[in-house]
Amino acid sequence: MATEFTVIRDATPAAAIPKGSVVAMGNFDGVHLGHRAVIAAALEMSHTHRQPAFAVTFEPHPRKFFSPNTPQFRLTDETNKLRLLAGTGLAGAVVMTFDAARAGTTAQDFIHHDLIARLGVSGIAVGYDFHFGKGRVGSPSLLVNEAPRLGIEVDVQPHIDIDERPVSSSAIRMALAEGQIADATAMLGGPWFVSGEVIHGEKRGRGLGYPTANIRLDKHCGLKHGIYAVRAARGGTLIDGVASFGRRPTFDNGAPLLEVFLFDFTGDLYGTTLDVAFIGFIRDELKFDSIEALVRQMDDDSAKARAALAAAPGAFPKLGAIG
Repeated sequence: MATEFTVIRDATPAAAIPKGSVVAMGNFDGVHLGHRAVIAAALEMSHTHRQPAFAVTFEPHPRKFFSPNTPQFRLTDETNKLRLLAGTGLAGAVVMTFDAARAGTTAQDFIHHDLIARLGVSGIAVGYDFHFGKGRVGSPSLLVNEAPRLGIEVDVQPHIDIDERPVSSSAIRMALAEGQIADATAMLGGPWFVSGEVIHGEKRGRGLGYPTANIRLDKHCGLKHGIYAVRAARGGTLIDGVASFGRRPTFDNGAPLLEVFLFDFTGDLYGTTLDVAFIGFIRDELKFDSIEALVRQMDDDSAKARAALAAAPGAFPKLGAIG
């Protein structure tokens, strides 16, 4: 029987926090291959120490605190980040609130109060570029230097490259903004996905023979507007489909909306939450001179989406349940 993924927050009583655990520290936006290397190091260390392994992460993202008026395209919101972390084999996550108090905590106080006194860690895994504490003074080298005195083990993971390009959350955001789904998938170690409630739309697709499940994504989502091969999860069932993300220039040029047509599916999805994974980019968003031309293009898009999905059978993020 799988162990429940435990989420520890600032308000969690100290008595409820397992002492001696190993932690993987990071912001973990997207939980990409670089993050997964840190997590793998923590899991290996946890087996040696015979202690559970947790992720230590921060919410909201520190960028949101330091630049509140700057649009932030997050690869994963807090819930989906935790679901991805729960799928890695970790025992849980420690979610630390990033506020003025946290931003003003010195690196030494963070180590001694948060990691040693409160969490009682026996080991720490971090990436080569992880910084923490007031002024970002805390670094992997500081942890390595402090480790012998504190009696803990520290593992620092080097950067991960794909085709001589460093894997990073910012590189994945750029790939998604350019519609480079294959590149984003490679850096993430699996398809990028979004979640959202199915809402009522204008129901134009129904009249065209393409009824869609409409999802409003975060207003700062930087995904390129266009047509995609997608795979959605409804309960435990995966359903292939084709999706449009954009402003619908043929009709109203309105606010960006994700419209998902699920192949070979009938049913009412309104009010339910779908996970939608992006498997391939098909084409840019276009404006059509006639409805007939649009429908012909949708037929072609669907055929291309089916081919892309057939070439990636079962491709979907590994998600876990949050306790």
